Amino acid sequence: MIPLLLTAAVVFSADPASEAVELKTPTGTLYGVLDLPAGPGPWPVILIHAGSGPTDRDGNSARAKNDSLKQLGEGLAAKGFACLRFDKRGIAKSTPAGPKEEELRITQFAADVVLWAKWLRADKRFGKLGFIGHSEGSLIGSLAAEAKFDAFVSLCGPGRKLGVVLREQLKKNLPKELFAKADTVLTELESGREVKETPKELVTLFRPSVQPYLISMIKPDPAKELGAVTCPIFVVSGTTDIQVSEDDSQALGAVRKGVQSVRIENMNHVLKEIAKTSILLQDAYYKDSKYPLHPKLIDELTGFFEKSFEKKK
Repeated sequence: MIPLLLTAAVVFSADPASEAVELKTPTGTLYGVLDLPAGPGPWPVILIHAGSGPTDRDGNSARAKNDSLKQLGEGLAAKGFACLRFDKRGIAKSTPAGPKEEELRITQFAADVVLWAKWLRADKRFGKLGFIGHSEGSLIGSLAAEAKFDAFVSLCGPGRKLGVVLREQLKKNLPKELFAKADTVLTELESGREVKETPKELVTLFRPSVQPYLISMIKPDPAKELGAVTCPIFVVSGTTDIQVSEDDSQALGAVRKGVQSVRIENMNHVLKEIAKTSILLQDAYYKDSKYPLHPKLIDELTGFFEKSFEKKK
């Protein structure tokens, strides 16, 4: 675990409703932004964690600019919740703080969640602390037990082990012989063993430098980890999510008594409204920020946080 010794700076942006923030950690500086409600605080605050891969604080990557998390933070701020969104270690502006790919582990991201949570709790402008983990961010948040959130949202999060989910996805998209090779690689990674030689067709997914991170990802069971979270939990999923299935949301919703869940009709993985599950039709929603959030999402989240924070008083 990264030592909990850190400092943070606040840099006011041209927009008075947002603040650029810097979190200086022993292993580099992380960068983020606070979406702030109008009027005086203190406000409840929500820490928003992005999903897998090179996804930045806005929910974007080089090939996908949908502004899903930016819209989420601004939408919640309009309802009276401050929100912190940040670039993960090694991503976007926080790139210099990232280790070499072969040294990265999921526990490092969880440790950063703890650091941000401690900083937010030290800021007198904020009260109750909630968490929203989008996609892989849900698992990362559940591994950050030291953060001690007052309320937790798994937003389109995986509910089954990575090996199970990858096999399901690869079986749909690979020829039979190539899937068999991928299955062999996954079996080795599940046993904690790296594979020195991977089929050239699979090198992007299973390149040697990323295998240690995949091993760290494969080990935890998302449902088991979420079940250990002691604060109120809300599992939110969408019926047209083509990356995370209904089986995942059902697994998370059943982790323990009292977990709330909702499956929003026609919401996809990047939180936009579309009725179709065709990859071709959904592609534009991943790549174009003109599409707004699903109209029911903010209200669902607001209702959960309001009730959860009220119970915590």
